Amino acid sequence: QLQLVESGGGLVQAVGSLRLSCAASISTIGSYTMAWFRRAPGKEREFVARRSWSHTTDYANSVKGRFTVSRDNAKNMVYLQMNSLKPEDTAVYYCAAATTTWGSPDYWGQGTQVTVSS
Repeated sequence: QLQLVESGGGLVQAVGSLRLSCAASISTIGSYTMAWFRRAPGKEREFVARRSWSHTTDYANSVKGRFTVSRDNAKNMVYLQMNSLKPEDTAVYYCAAATTTWGSPDYWGQGTQVTVSS
């Protein structure tokens, strides 16, 4: 059973940066598509970014050019570098893993809070 644990959230001022980390409990994440989602207060959870096993990436339009998803399969880690943060990026961010390349996630982390002040 794959378990995912996020870290790195916190409070940051607008235009600042944060890097979120996601630690996986197994050593075979190389075959998964790893993704980040977020849920803002009062809103539905939404897709943010993902990186497939073949390192193809995909981003939501709202974060394109500001966020970068990366992975280190040797360390069982996934990262989300967030630059030029905006107050509307405030949300709980979730790490997720999908067993199919562009399918819905099969595994979810507990989430980490990111708050961007204006």
